[in-house]
Amino acid sequence: MRPAPLSALRALLLLLALLLPLSAGAQTPHLQRFLAETDPATLNPQADGYGPMRDDAPVAPLLRGTERIGWVFITSDFVGTTGYSGKPIHIMIALDDDARIQGINLVHHSEPIVLIGIPEARIRTLLDQHIGLDLAAVDAAGGTLSELNIISGVTVTIMVIDDSIIRSGIRVARLLGLGGLAPQTAPTGPRFEINAQAAPAGGWSAMVGDGTLRRMTLEVAEVNAAFEALEDPRAARRPINEADDALYIDLFTAPVSVPGIGRALMGAAEYANLENWLEEGEHAILLAGRGLYSFKGSGYVRGGIFDRIVLIQGDTSVRFRDRDHRRLGDIATPGAPRFNEMDIFRIPAEAGFDPAAPWRIQLLAQRDVAALERVFTTFDLGYQLPRAFLTELAQPAPVAMADVHDAQAERAAQMALIERIWHDRRAEIAVLVAMLTVLTGAFFFQGWLTRSERVTYWFRMGFLTLTLFFLGWYANAQLSVVNIMALSQSLVAGFSWQAFLLDPMTFILWFSVAAALIFWGRGAYCGWLCPFGALQELTNQIARKLRVPQVTLPWGLHERLWPIKYMIFLALFGASLASLEWGERLAEVEPFKTAIVLKFDRAWPFVLFAVALLVAGLFIERFFCRYLCPLGAALAIPARMRMFDWLKRYKECGNPCQTCANECFVQAIHPTGEINPNECLNCMHCQVLYQSKTKCPVVIRQFKRREAVGGAPRALNMPNRAAKTKPSTKETDNV
Repeated sequence: MRPAPLSALRALLLLLALLLPLSAGAQTPHLQRFLAETDPATLNPQADGYGPMRDDAPVAPLLRGTERIGWVFITSDFVGTTGYSGKPIHIMIALDDDARIQGINLVHHSEPIVLIGIPEARIRTLLDQHIGLDLAAVDAAGGTLSELNIISGVTVTIMVIDDSIIRSGIRVARLLGLGGLAPQTAPTGPRFEINAQAAPAGGWSAMVGDGTLRRMTLEVAEVNAAFEALEDPRAARRPINEADDALYIDLFTAPVSVPGIGRALMGAAEYANLENWLEEGEHAILLAGRGLYSFKGSGYVRGGIFDRIVLIQGDTSVRFRDRDHRRLGDIATPGAPRFNEMDIFRIPAEAGFDPAAPWRIQLLAQRDVAALERVFTTFDLGYQLPRAFLTELAQPAPVAMADVHDAQAERAAQMALIERIWHDRRAEIAVLVAMLTVLTGAFFFQGWLTRSERVTYWFRMGFLTLTLFFLGWYANAQLSVVNIMALSQSLVAGFSWQAFLLDPMTFILWFSVAAALIFWGRGAYCGWLCPFGALQELTNQIARKLRVPQVTLPWGLHERLWPIKYMIFLALFGASLASLEWGERLAEVEPFKTAIVLKFDRAWPFVLFAVALLVAGLFIERFFCRYLCPLGAALAIPARMRMFDWLKRYKECGNPCQTCANECFVQAIHPTGEINPNECLNCMHCQVLYQSKTKCPVVIRQFKRREAVGGAPRALNMPNRAAKTKPSTKETDNV
């Protein structure tokens, strides 16, 4: 059965997918606007104009004089995938009659990291790499590019751009019949459904004989001959050094999600497990092989994709990932030979696989011709389900297929992109969930953790180091006030989960922050999970080791400086209501993009600003967090509704004792003893002092009294009191 966490995650994504926006087809086409604004020469140097937009689709001819040399369209007119900003990325594309991209231009976007951060020229350079791309070949290969050139810091944006280019380009090519791609039309002829009651007639030999099992046998001589026929002469110079009649591969396949076939090949118990594994609309096939060549290879161990096999049905190709794979222990059919490999592969529902229609397995054979170079050839194993397993349906009246703006297809495509992103980042997600689990445990059991000042200090330093290097510089999981502004704009314009689900690390972090605000306030994120905050604190700790003098601001000045961050946040929020783009530009007061996302690889004014803040933090710990951070201010406002007060205090705290107030590195403790939850970073140092036998006067007095009466020191049972709570006389005597 599928692991419970994966099932739960998939169920969550499917639920949220129901809330994804409909496709762009319901809105006025963007093409007419951008035709007037875009020079045709930016798409093709030979072009000098555009023809009128077609009546049946937002596509227009690209002209050289009066000659049509291509077709142009805007990606957002055909696909509804939005960027990280929650808004579509508008890209104009020119296709030739062979469905090749001859020109591409980023005409408008609202991506914050590109507006201010990464130069737009770098994005355009990446887009230019799509020029010459054969969309017909991409469609035949499964409709996605196997490799993407990712720019650090804009992974989500690049994946959205690639998805929009490929899906919209294939749709236009189909619509216009470019590159041999035909428009999708309703099927004609007999229609069938699976006969769940049918069963194979006999054992293994009988199933091979009647076509229930299909077989492809290749000998070494056949494979050597196939490589010799390739244009590259190096392929023939490295033949397989085995006898010509040696078995290269003996490959069998069958659709085991067909009930009768699955039970016969897998047995009743294994077939029941298969049914539990498959979800609505999913199918599964068996592949069993023996011989010199493995149909699985080892690439899936590193990259998660079985690169030697692909299932092809019509114009649809399905490449299998490791999450869609299960090994089969044994074949239950009598007379089955022994195999080196027996595996079940799941076909996802969004592939639209029809087990009643013909399909084939394409096997990729490879041969090394140089140290880092290979050549490839393919062999096909076709399959058609025997008539005995089919029941003919009545022929319906002819209907047209859904048009390019099919909302259901668009939602499914957006969901596929989201699932792909979450799957590709599953290792990062696992580490983040582990970090959140450890931090939650530390908060719940802080009384035990803070018994040792040394343990607490090194736990915090270790956690902050992981936050900086993993969450920040590796995973780019740095929250920003831009996220809050984008959320507010989304609520106004029509909320959708899509933009938030595109970045799983940010989504999980915001979900955990929302929960933490109820329990601990803003300190859970600002004090432990913010990469830039971790960078400030770690550099300050290094400065302390180097004896850099520390500056403690007078309480009156400090108290008048911390409201600045609230004013900055309100100014940014107000600007975003007028124009999100302006709000995002002004949000550069946050140095997060410079120091964390882009790792200081940016124009010198931005780097100078970030470095200046870090230098200030060497003398005044967490300088930016305390006085300038708009994100901290935004989190502090709802944090006032937290339900619990976890920080223990004595009535003597603040009057007369000032130990905690003096040692609080962000000065979140008033001279009167109260902890300001809006400024507290939950570092737990005050809880270390609360139990300290060398610094806390209350604890020291407790031990001195017991020593005076000759009693051995015993473990203290410290009462949990809020800062302003006045204990009873009995409690005061106890301490």
